[in-house]
Amino acid sequence: MRDNIPDMKRVDGEASAGSVPDSVDRRLGARLAELRAERGWSLGELAGRSGVSRSTLSRAERAEISPTAALLNRLCAVYGRTMSQLLAEVEAEPVTVVRAAGQPMWEDRASGFVRRSVSPPHTGLRGELVEGRLAAGADIAYDRPPVPGLEQHIWVLEGTLRFTAQDVEHRLDAGDCLRLRVWGPTRFRCPGPDAARYALVVVLP
Repeated sequence: MRDNIPDMKRVDGEASAGSVPDSVDRRLGARLAELRAERGWSLGELAGRSGVSRSTLSRAERAEISPTAALLNRLCAVYGRTMSQLLAEVEAEPVTVVRAAGQPMWEDRASGFVRRSVSPPHTGLRGELVEGRLAAGADIAYDRPPVPGLEQHIWVLEGTLRFTAQDVEHRLDAGDCLRLRVWGPTRFRCPGPDAARYALVVVLP
């Protein structure tokens, strides 16, 4: 299992000089700043808790960079929420029926990962449904789950996905489903030659 810290530098997704952050990045940055302020933490304290540098945290809060999946995963672990919950907090109030056109999408351009929140978190419900797409060759590692003991069901819809948990790699082809509780590092990898698309069911413990 490779350490994910070097990847932070590689996939920070920094905006080019003079570029204007999109509305999602601005709302996400503002929410991250709010979460830190609610706890009374300095950037230095959050850096110590998350393992993310102060400069990266500051730029993410000011929407000067587009946060990567790995960065958000670290912050979700510190703030005790899933990534879907965090992203839902910067979207409109959740509704009972989520039309296809209204399902929030988030893209980590640097790593070739697209995440669609098919069934976003909802008050009183513990499960959510996510669609993930990985470009051929994409490789994303998370050093911890956002919530220890998180239940996950990974159902591959297209292509091939290699998923690693507890130092065991599982090859999942179209139609295969893996279910487990996540306690430590995980890794999603698409070996190609085609992209992988999968459904991820997440259930809070």
